[in-house]
Amino acid sequence: MVIGHEGAGVIEQLGEGVSGLQVGDRVALEPAVPCGHCDLCKSGKYNLCPDIKCFGTPPNNGCLTRYVRHPASLCFKLPENVSLEEGVMCEPLAVATYGCKDRAEVKAGDKVLVFGDGPIGTMSAMVSFALGAARVLVCGHHSDKLQGIVEACPRAEVLNVKGAGDYTQVAEKIRDTLEGPANCSVDTTGAQDAMSSCIKATQSGGRVAMVGIGAVEMELPVVDALIREVDIRGTFRFRNTYPTCIDMISKGKVDVKQLVTHRYHFNNDEVLQAFEDCSAGVGGDGRSTNKCMIDIN
Repeated sequence: MVIGHEGAGVIEQLGEGVSGLQVGDRVALEPAVPCGHCDLCKSGKYNLCPDIKCFGTPPNNGCLTRYVRHPASLCFKLPENVSLEEGVMCEPLAVATYGCKDRAEVKAGDKVLVFGDGPIGTMSAMVSFALGAARVLVCGHHSDKLQGIVEACPRAEVLNVKGAGDYTQVAEKIRDTLEGPANCSVDTTGAQDAMSSCIKATQSGGRVAMVGIGAVEMELPVVDALIREVDIRGTFRFRNTYPTCIDMISKGKVDVKQLVTHRYHFNNDEVLQAFEDCSAGVGGDGRSTNKCMIDIN
């Protein structure tokens, strides 16, 4: 099976009846193809389609290959000032954008809590500022990754909560740092303690977007959320976000290039090295890996 679900490329051939695209256009590929006919698709919630088929999700092949065939409606043309690398990064950026904009509903002036110091956490901070957030606090357990977030998104504040106590103590530390509760929170970890801290650290009437996927079952302080009317919102992939992502990149509102730490060519040796580096968390240059880019050409 071919893996890979983050991709961009150049159109080599068009199917019959395709309009709005031309051979030679550079496009970002939205990876999941819905059926288009079920009630969820018709209502616009196509990311929840029960028959959706996504790149790199068994049994569907992914995009780590020289050629793919993909619906024209899910191929988004890139402006001249947006590179193919940035086009690839539209997929994880779409996850962050959907989580922040549509589910957490980040608004101008908000204080936003982001849990998780990986790529989605980093981009969630970027997107929150692009949406007008006044402050964004990113929490995690890795000092090197938190420092990387500050370098990629200088306005972000970071807090290492490793060993800071249980989720109530972590939430108290977050409230102290933000000088009050967060207006909304985005969890990108899927971890029980992180989700619990998000709920406790979010203001009454606020919103918690659960972006990260963790254990099938877990214990959360739902009574606290209930009596304070904190909305807990599930988040699955994204929908209708690629145009927004491309626009943010094109206008310089987010800088996803900062997350690409290592680059490789499409041959057996370098592709294998890419996976080994990602697995180890460090490249041959001694730097921590974040996003590793494989150039098919």
